[in-house]
Amino acid sequence: MKKIWAVVVAVMLFAGLLAGCGGDKTDGGAAKDTGDSKDKKRIALITPEKIGVNPFFVLMDEGLKKAGTDFDVEVKTIESTDPASIESNLRMAVAEKYDLIITSTFQMEDALKKVAAENPDVPFAIIDTTVDLPNVRSVVFREHEAAYLLGAAAGLATKTGKIGNVVADDIPIMHKYITGFEEGAKSVRPDVEIFVNYVGSFNDPAKAKEIALLQNSKGADFVAGMSAVGDLGVFEAAKEKGFFTSGQDTDNTGVDPAHVVLAQLKGTDAVTYETVKDFTEGNFTFDVRDYGLKEKGVGLTYVTHESKTPLNDFIGQEIVDKVKTIADDIIAGKIKVTNALEQ
Repeated sequence: MKKIWAVVVAVMLFAGLLAGCGGDKTDGGAAKDTGDSKDKKRIALITPEKIGVNPFFVLMDEGLKKAGTDFDVEVKTIESTDPASIESNLRMAVAEKYDLIITSTFQMEDALKKVAAENPDVPFAIIDTTVDLPNVRSVVFREHEAAYLLGAAAGLATKTGKIGNVVADDIPIMHKYITGFEEGAKSVRPDVEIFVNYVGSFNDPAKAKEIALLQNSKGADFVAGMSAVGDLGVFEAAKEKGFFTSGQDTDNTGVDPAHVVLAQLKGTDAVTYETVKDFTEGNFTFDVRDYGLKEKGVGLTYVTHESKTPLNDFIGQEIVDKVKTIADDIIAGKIKVTNALEQ
């Protein structure tokens, strides 16, 4: 009898083993082919917060997925639900043996410094900030160059001589935007008055709207949204009061073409895509990659990038042509825009 049960158990274990080798499920619910896919590279993107409606992270996710398709790579986006989950998500990705782990923004810096230092053989990349470790590639943007163009356009377009910035928070990286914008505006209109107020968050449309209304009440006929998700509140204020505004990261002029007349662009999708491309093609290096106007990593709608939204008369083609000349001069090195992080 013992021999019979031994045979039965052995058969059951073997059947279970075969079933386990038949394929598991990916996040999308499709069966993963363990034959061909076992040789695929696996790349994880870990965001510091839920993607939500923040275009910065939406674009990164889109760039990752496109790269996964184009380069036949298994990709996964892991969204951190709160600051406490950031480090645990990094450790989980290491434990799951992803070939490359991509992170983003200053919110990830402390956790990445800790986890990457403890895992020197694991390749990492961080987008939009710098981490100086031998197994980390850092990707940064020259946002100040695009902000200069935005400021120049606003300075040329304003009828009141007063313009505003609704800024997410008083942190170093946001001063790249503020300083560039101010230099651009004053380069074309030295007497322009610029209002700057901070929301205190990247996710507070109500507070951003309140600030935009305040700046408009002081005479600003153009208020630049520099507050991520908060820009939605700035757009609402512009529509209610009839002033003009701009958004960030992606071309959101189509939201309200009558009032959202420009967008300062940041190609987080393109640099995520290129990071995956370099890794899969064997060109990945641990250094700092810097993207500005020359590399088309940043830009301004109508000036450096086409838009599906018709150009608003508040800006007009004459101003666009003048700002295009300014962009060419920045690329050629004739105009040097201050990087507030280097001051």
